[in-house]
Amino acid sequence: MRNRYLDLLRSLAIVRVVVYHVTGWAALTLIFPAMSVMFALAGSLMAASLDRTGPAAVLRRLRRLLPSLWVLAAVFVPAMLLTGLPLTPKVLLWLLPLSDPPANGWGAVALSVIWYLRDYLWFVLASPLARWLFRRAPLPTLLAPYALLAVIEFGVLPAAPTVLREFGLYFGAWLLGFAHHDGLLRRLGDRVLVPVALALGAAGLTWIFTHPGPRGYDLNDIHIGNALWSAAFILVTIGRAPARAEWVDRNAVVGRVVTVLNRRALTVYLWHMPFVVALTPLVDVVGWSHRDPVGLAVRVVLVFALLGVVTVLFGWIEDVAARRAPELLPGGFGATPAGRATAAPASPAPAGAGAEPVAVGVGSTAAHLDGAPAGPRSPTTPAARRSSTAPAVTRSPTTPVSRSGPPRGRVPAQRGVREATGTEISAG
Repeated sequence: MRNRYLDLLRSLAIVRVVVYHVTGWAALTLIFPAMSVMFALAGSLMAASLDRTGPAAVLRRLRRLLPSLWVLAAVFVPAMLLTGLPLTPKVLLWLLPLSDPPANGWGAVALSVIWYLRDYLWFVLASPLARWLFRRAPLPTLLAPYALLAVIEFGVLPAAPTVLREFGLYFGAWLLGFAHHDGLLRRLGDRVLVPVALALGAAGLTWIFTHPGPRGYDLNDIHIGNALWSAAFILVTIGRAPARAEWVDRNAVVGRVVTVLNRRALTVYLWHMPFVVALTPLVDVVGWSHRDPVGLAVRVVLVFALLGVVTVLFGWIEDVAARRAPELLPGGFGATPAGRATAAPASPAPAGAGAEPVAVGVGSTAAHLDGAPAGPRSPTTPAARRSSTAPAVTRSPTTPVSRSGPPRGRVPAQRGVREATGTEISAG
């Protein structure tokens, strides 16, 4: 059966990202570092896919990730071309965003979440080599991204490319996903894991509160604090994840929401920022200011309502990309936990102006931001056999097999970009 706790964790991360982008509350990044959690879940799922199918897992990840992006691009790229975006070969980056694709002024904000897909693509491409290294030297491989981030942040590589900086910031979480899949985190006793998590958390919080960014204690502006605090959060929430969590489905509504969010994580992630940007001036016009609680509450409700509509319209593309039977609203099959486990998909992902065109997520306005995992085979634990469409299996030596679907896309928006209405957009 799938591990519904991990499904729940991914769902909470997606909701948290959307709410953060609507409200701009920096405290949410501290309470729940959603982007790092989504990358960790995606890393666990990617490890599972690599163990099951080898390097072919890379193409499978791309197949599941890109169609939803292409649908988004089919809507917004023509609109940007009609409103001033020059037609150049760089527009083709919207097909495979290994670098930030071009956008005009409004598009750079509304589509800023593309930074997450850019990072996700690079992490997927790097995973076969990283998996090989991780199996042979887990600790040095895990520490390498954090060392890279320190080198960049302390000025040794001040002009490091954006993608390289993102490897330092988020690839450590991806590799913690490898460790989760391999059962390494569970094998760490509480005498080791708890003190390490406490030390990392204390160091992260100390750095955060002594190095506030332009928006105070928003983790998106404090990279070293973000990496340390997120690592501690992952060690606790994922490293000590229960093997099963049937209680998630005891309430039919909660279980269905968790299933829908997991099956449609990429759709929700890609489409939420355009709605956030569009609704800010509209809600202000009718008198519900985005600066007061009522205005924010109205925006949150409207954004999720519009996401419900777009999920019905385009979410089935995620089913087609995963080679599942398309559904308008997932989770209808199976009133029993067994039925839900069969119907629940592995989520891909899973986990960002002016007249001149700008690359989405680059430069001072760069946005920072969620696979299918499995772990290395141990001599005592036979490899789990799964079909190409089955959710990935996470094994630990002491717990039963649990299934977890890949995360989608951490859902951030451009760091430091301010809308015309004054609402600041940030990574997530």
